[in-house]
Amino acid sequence: MKPLDLAIRLEWAIVAVAAVVFYGSVGVSWWLFGLLILAPDLSMLGYLAGPRVGAAAYNALHVLIFPLLLAFAGGIFGNTMATAIALVWIVHIAIDRALGYGLKLSTGFQDTHLGRIGS
Repeated sequence: MKPLDLAIRLEWAIVAVAAVVFYGSVGVSWWLFGLLILAPDLSMLGYLAGPRVGAAAYNALHVLIFPLLLAFAGGIFGNTMATAIALVWIVHIAIDRALGYGLKLSTGFQDTHLGRIGS
């Protein structure tokens, strides 16, 4: 692994840890965390309709903009549940990136913006 790749993965691992720490400070049940941590991966069901639909569905739930907006809204409106869900979502995305799983290209599930999975 190249030093830059390692640095990027470490950076995402730190984001994951920070989001877990913030989740712990929100005071919501850890059962919710366990229930939701893999929820974004349900978007892979889009691949049943083909690689273009699958990539679009997967990417829609694996970009940071939506959980960041949800966390912001949760903070502004004092909605602890929205904040907690957003933090779990951020942890999921950060772990994926730390493991080298990127946003999907329409050419196939293995092809990501970070390179081919397993290469």
